[in-house]
Amino acid sequence: MKRRAAILAAMLGATLAACQTADVEDSRGVADPVVVYSGRNESLIGPLLERFEAASGLEVRARYGETAELAATLLEEAGNSPADVFISQDAAALGAVAAAGLLKPLPAGALQRVPERFRSPAGDWVGLSGRVRSVVYNTELIAESDLPRSLEAVADSKYKGRFGIAPANGSLQAHLAVYRVVAGAEALDRLLTAIAANEPATYPKNSAIVQAVIAGEVEWGLVNHYYLLRALVEDPEAPARNFFMDEGPASGFVNLAGAGVVSAAPGAVALIEYLLGDVAQRYFAEETLEYPLVAGIEAAPSLLPLAGLASPDVDFARVSRALEPTLEAIGASGLMR
Repeated sequence: MKRRAAILAAMLGATLAACQTADVEDSRGVADPVVVYSGRNESLIGPLLERFEAASGLEVRARYGETAELAATLLEEAGNSPADVFISQDAAALGAVAAAGLLKPLPAGALQRVPERFRSPAGDWVGLSGRVRSVVYNTELIAESDLPRSLEAVADSKYKGRFGIAPANGSLQAHLAVYRVVAGAEALDRLLTAIAANEPATYPKNSAIVQAVIAGEVEWGLVNHYYLLRALVEDPEAPARNFFMDEGPASGFVNLAGAGVVSAAPGAVALIEYLLGDVAQRYFAEETLEYPLVAGIEAAPSLLPLAGLASPDVDFARVSRALEPTLEAIGASGLMR
């Protein structure tokens, strides 16, 4: 009887172990998929997620959307989100989700892959690639020496009707939120009022500004640096170049695409570590033409070294709190017409 009881206990233990294994495996017999909320476009990050699947054997299920929309969804879902990883196109959204206590601490080894200013002070999110705000300009219509060297200079009346912006674009909004943090709310209101008085052409996104500059519709515009680089891949003779503003408190803003872990799933941390690895960092440098953040991976030869760009060192948790009043200020300025 004792022997039969021992055998039954062993069988029961094996059954329980099998049930526990089944809980973390899908119908194909592999580990649960890593669920990613991605504010980065599928064309940019999708190929890397596929490479991670091939390298790790883990399935990735990605939900794509606007960064602000997905951050709001995470805040609404609170601790009940199906997401394992949040990939954001800007650090302000990561700061908002982190401030709500929804991101898990990341391993020190992953955090230390990037410079301190490109990761959360609390260690719960990390930058993956850098995107610099720049002035794209038509070399046949305006000389580099005549371009604005600061955000404040954009408001100079001599530029009235000569440039383009995308006021609904998240990158511009984050840039202006940084300006609000470093210069103050009143300074932002004055800046927006003056820019609106200059009657800029408005566009839905950065790529449209670049095409307008190349076509000569406007002389210059405010964009992220890599949109022009991609256009030049298609047309190397296009009469346009990037210029990086180097004056003022927040003109040369280096924004981050970054990520944080939402769940305790092991695959979540594995994905972050992969995105900080050499293969992924070279992908950002060579394919999306962004700045890799890990030491030893070179950016595109046409880019200025990241260390040499003027950029305010700000706490992105503060930037996330400034984002809503910044959006209200943009709306009040009349730029969102």
